Amino acid sequence: MIEQFIGVDWGSTNLRAWLFDGDLCVDTLRSERGVTRFDGQQPEAIFHQLFDNWLAQYPDGIPVVMAGMIGSNAGWIPTPYQMCPANLSQISHHLMPVTQLAPMRAWIVPGLAINQDGNCNVMRGEETQLVGAHAQKSAAYYVMPGTHCKWVQMDGDTVADFRTVMTGELHHLLINHSLVGAGIGVQRESQQAFRQGMEVGFNETHIIRRLFETRASHVLGQLDPSVVQEWLSGLLIGNEVAQMQRQYVDVNQRGITIIGNQSLTARYREALALAGIPHQAIDGDDAFKSGIRSLVYELEN
Repeated sequence: MIEQFIGVDWGSTNLRAWLFDGDLCVDTLRSERGVTRFDGQQPEAIFHQLFDNWLAQYPDGIPVVMAGMIGSNAGWIPTPYQMCPANLSQISHHLMPVTQLAPMRAWIVPGLAINQDGNCNVMRGEETQLVGAHAQKSAAYYVMPGTHCKWVQMDGDTVADFRTVMTGELHHLLINHSLVGAGIGVQRESQQAFRQGMEVGFNETHIIRRLFETRASHVLGQLDPSVVQEWLSGLLIGNEVAQMQRQYVDVNQRGITIIGNQSLTARYREALALAGIPHQAIDGDDAFKSGIRSLVYELEN
């Protein structure tokens, strides 16, 4: 049984890694060398730049399991998606060996995909969080806030369906690259502005028409320019939750588990409470670490 190993969450812009000795995490590493920041270097070279200090501690080698965009066609080795419905226990059977690192044992975790009429979706990295979260707190539904928020419907241990809502990316684009964020100045936290925006978004069926009003409201003096970012966050998250509540009609009866960081989890808790959806939460890093451990332990079973 593998006891010591490296688990890596290698995303588009960032990388997080954990060095494990059994269930104990003995070291961590964070880097901004995501797959969109290779800057012309080969992934193998970046891997050694980041991990040679750890590897030197294990002259006989140490297994490495990587998840996330490193398995995409923009990453290291294109790793085929597992098509849904997909059982979480089967993911470990489809890990992609990284032969460039031989004789070191290294693998990339496959993502999940749906290719159906009315729903084309992919995820990479979140499937590993799901493995860990479902082992900790099994649920019928999960929401995974982030740049591309995932809403996942389970059937027992099987991912039956999932949808992606680009709430985080849309917020970033509107604030930084559109007229909505022009001239708003330094922003500050405001729970009140977030709540007001969330209530508007939750009750709005045509969110596009509300986006320009975010600008008009501060131009006309109805909204403090310093809280535009908070108001817009509430608007988008409130509308997202309302949309997905209509998508998954039994979510109020079955409840949902949030997998994410503390800040985003707090925002989604508030929106889910407004929607009357029972919920619980799991830290995203804890879910990933639990998931990557499960995948590694299943390798030799």
